[in-house]
Amino acid sequence: MSSTSSPTEPAKCNDMTQVRAGVDSVDAQLVELLVVRFAYMDAAARIKTDRDAVRDEARKQQVLKNVQDAASGSGIPVEVVADLWERLVEASITYELDKWDAKRL
Repeated sequence: MSSTSSPTEPAKCNDMTQVRAGVDSVDAQLVELLVVRFAYMDAAARIKTDRDAVRDEARKQQVLKNVQDAASGSGIPVEVVADLWERLVEASITYELDKWDAKRL
């Protein structure tokens, strides 16, 4: 399989080379999406005028609930998704605080 071809669909994989190529492709897509997500954190750091507004527990809980609802019934473990997003949101808050501070301190 060349690097420019699409990965084999999971149900059609016949060997670990195909599985690994698919996982690598998904990982690359996830990184691209994280780049966009963190760009939104840059925007939030620019827009928020109060440093205390960076940590918004109500919004955090809403994001976590949204993700758990999306994962529910999908066949993937909701607890794993919730744990990943907890870590992602906390990392995003830390990133946004650093960006906020860099713009104002």
